[in-house]
Amino acid sequence: MENITFGHIIWVALWAGIVGTIGMEIILQGITKSGIANADMTRAVGSIFTKSLTNSYRIGLVLQTFSGIIFAFIYTLAFVLFDVKGFLSCVGAGVLLGFIHGAVVGFILVAAVAENHPLPEFRQAGFSVAVAHWVGHLVYGLLVGVMIGLIGF
Repeated sequence: MENITFGHIIWVALWAGIVGTIGMEIILQGITKSGIANADMTRAVGSIFTKSLTNSYRIGLVLQTFSGIIFAFIYTLAFVLFDVKGFLSCVGAGVLLGFIHGAVVGFILVAAVAENHPLPEFRQAGFSVAVAHWVGHLVYGLLVGVMIGLIGF
């Protein structure tokens, strides 16, 4: 991948992160509203800082979006370092990274974060919550890969 500027990597990561985060948020909110699992990561993250549900969505959304952009930057750097080229290769690499990312996040949620959460509604993070977050991260990786593939290098 010749002549790739740091500015272009930032630009790609910004858009990929925003689109990936929106997709993941839609999936996690859908899972939560369907009653399958409490996968409301935005409120869960926000309420770690607010210690209540008040303003937790707004704060969580800012933190989730910022994290989504940072992780898209990491994904983008990985694509550059491993010389991933072509739309389908980018989509496949994005799904693979999302698969790994989601497995790690799901495990951490169940193993550590839930039991220490300040609100009782987020302390119950069993298998269904881990799977929900894994699916959300798969969608995130898919969309980040799509955006990287579309914007390209």
